[in-house]
Amino acid sequence: MDSYTLKSVLDLPEHFRSAFNFRYFNSLQSECFPVCFYSDVNMVVSAPTGSGKTVLFELCILRLLTSFISEGRFVHIKGTLKTIYIAPSKALVQEKLREWSQKFGSWGINCLELTGDNEYYNTRNIQEADIILTTPEKFDAVTRYRIKDGGLSFFSDIALLLIDEVHLLNDPRGAALEAIISRIKMLARYPEMKSCPLGRVRFLAVSATIPNVEDLAEWLNVPVQGIKRFGEEMRPVKLSTKVFGYAPAKNDFLFEKAKHLLVLLILIIYFIVQRLQNYIFDILMQYSRGKSALVFCSTRKGAQEAAQQLTQTAMTFGYSNPFIRDREQQERLREASLSCSDKQMQSYIPFGVGYHNGGLCLKDRSLIEGLFLKGDVQILCTTNTLAHGINLPAHTVVIKSTQHYNKEKGLYMEYDRSTILQMCGRAGRPPFNDTGTVIIMTRRDTVHLYENLLNGCEMVESQLLSCVTEHLTAEIVQLTVSDITRAIEWMKCSYLYNPQNYAVRKVISRDRIEKHMQVNELSCHQMIWTDEDGFLLKPLEPGRLMTKYYLKFNTMKHIMQAQVNCSLEDALHVICHAEEIAWIQLRRNEKKLLNDINIDKDGRLRFHINGDKGKRKKRIQTREEKIFVLANDCLTGDPSVHDLSLTQDTNSICTNGCRIAKCMKEYFIYKKNYRGAVNSILLAKSLYQRLWDDSPYLLKQLTGIGIVTAKALHSKGVKSFETLAEADPRRIEIVTGRKYPFGNHIKESLLSLPPKVDVKVEGIKCQGQGMSKLVVTLTRLSQSEQSTKRHYADMVRLLEFVYSLFFKPH
Repeated sequence: MDSYTLKSVLDLPEHFRSAFNFRYFNSLQSECFPVCFYSDVNMVVSAPTGSGKTVLFELCILRLLTSFISEGRFVHIKGTLKTIYIAPSKALVQEKLREWSQKFGSWGINCLELTGDNEYYNTRNIQEADIILTTPEKFDAVTRYRIKDGGLSFFSDIALLLIDEVHLLNDPRGAALEAIISRIKMLARYPEMKSCPLGRVRFLAVSATIPNVEDLAEWLNVPVQGIKRFGEEMRPVKLSTKVFGYAPAKNDFLFEKAKHLLVLLILIIYFIVQRLQNYIFDILMQYSRGKSALVFCSTRKGAQEAAQQLTQTAMTFGYSNPFIRDREQQERLREASLSCSDKQMQSYIPFGVGYHNGGLCLKDRSLIEGLFLKGDVQILCTTNTLAHGINLPAHTVVIKSTQHYNKEKGLYMEYDRSTILQMCGRAGRPPFNDTGTVIIMTRRDTVHLYENLLNGCEMVESQLLSCVTEHLTAEIVQLTVSDITRAIEWMKCSYLYNPQNYAVRKVISRDRIEKHMQVNELSCHQMIWTDEDGFLLKPLEPGRLMTKYYLKFNTMKHIMQAQVNCSLEDALHVICHAEEIAWIQLRRNEKKLLNDINIDKDGRLRFHINGDKGKRKKRIQTREEKIFVLANDCLTGDPSVHDLSLTQDTNSICTNGCRIAKCMKEYFIYKKNYRGAVNSILLAKSLYQRLWDDSPYLLKQLTGIGIVTAKALHSKGVKSFETLAEADPRRIEIVTGRKYPFGNHIKESLLSLPPKVDVKVEGIKCQGQGMSKLVVTLTRLSQSEQSTKRHYADMVRLLEFVYSLFFKPH
């Protein structure tokens, strides 16, 4: 498209022209402009990363805002026409939040972030928001709580749904994205929604280059004019890509830093006993050609180590350092390094190398970003978050290992496709370069995946089937599905049902669909209620709890099968069998340590794995036993496990276990099993704090106190919050070997604790029917300092005590 056919910003209403800081839209934007801004049809756009797809979102938002233009004036009514922007990552959401708050904020448009990083929102925030920016999982979780927590009450106001990186559907996380889009499609069909914005909701989904864009278009009801497919010609710079495969190390964590790798290069030269870090330098020499390069690493430490290795290699070249062009650059770098407060970075900058991660202070981050944009720092080692949030393009992008540590699952796994494409999208610096290069370093068995991804050959398929039961239960809980007919309609709204070659085909019997959805099993396990004909569907409390706490069906079944008098140990065993942590494996090299922990010669553990005769087992043999031992070791407060992989397993056990225990608590209250509820509460609190309630190191709960400090205080009789409150700050510093004003800071941390409360219970007999009344009086004994932190307490233990005191037969 030549410059004479490019659309101009002047084609927009005068009020909207300030949204863009350029005069003409590029070729892709100009071709999509008439459909985006002059129509309300659904759209799906497949184009390379970096080709300007964000502007298409903004044009659709402006199209929606034209509803508020009357007689040449823009009169906005808050929260009445909502836009939902869904992106795969928090970093991408926060990047768009900054852009759109600045761009649209002056017009009175209210942008609201819904992610795990932003917990400070309520029903009113959601109701008044015009643009809600969120991730699939968070949006699904928020809307599962229904009206009382701002759930489905705002759905009728949704007029525009923007789906960024829709190829996320192909990842395991894609099931949540598919579920919420299916929910919106389903609700939009309701007759009562015809007069609401939701009844005319518009979809715009954008994706990297994919081969089956027509499947997405069919799912989103996109007409022919709304399907836009663009190829590599739309890239602002020509991009060349290379995918190198390496022999994996003995475990995933060691792959990135493996000491013994069999490397296959483009020149078919084999290097043995070569660290992956060392090999980056050779790649930069071959492909970067003295131009700027970003090296993406999976961790902050990995980025620092990569920068250190490159600097050490550059030192060996002396005055021939390949990252330094001339003496003037050298002087600028030397001068800039003096203003860097990070000593490690300070030593790297003079050699044209730096690193960038969230651990740097704002001043150092700004310094290194400026040096890199100017071209003085030629090589920047960083983490994947930079690919989303900061505009730092480079000629060359090197992705050092395609695996990262997933905190939620506690293991190393492949990056989402969208994250890889975001990192690749940083390659090429218009107008400085007319070419860009992407190098992906991965394992040999995954080379073909990334070649297909970069070449646009990877089919986007549904991942809903593996968790369709849980998502259907969520729809029944939210009353969007009330009978089998609507359940089938919901399934037909899914991407899983849509394309011919996926798991559920169009020509499928009602019986087969019901089998996929496991309606009968949900009814048998009292998750939902069905009538005699199995037609009507209503939620029951267990189904509500499973939905609220985002649990797997099998995990909820384990909770419901727990013993009537569920002890603390029984509750912990339930967690050990949870599907959420079923990926944890018992490795051969871990058995000796786990056996030693369970034998427990020092009597540290509260519970043990016992054999048939009640004696402690000498050999740990199953995954569940490993999980039980790790949890007990962690909850001592002073774990003996320091192995990295076991520590990661423990982190996941505590994170998921806390959520499962909270669900157990509510289920036991529902079943009036107060003993089980009390034990579940105690377990949830213990897993959250990673301490038993009788641990000698309870002070670890305070900010700034680790196990070493807690042990030192314990040795001097400072074992509780009360004794710490009475201790002199200077004595605390002497005991812990810390400098002033550490003692003051520790004393101040006590202010974050909830206020002390006295509880008084009185039984009052009522005349008639043998009824009794309980009067519970709460008296605040201390004032809590003003804090944003909210405190709550469960009264289940009190109720159990009262029940045993007044109502149980003696």
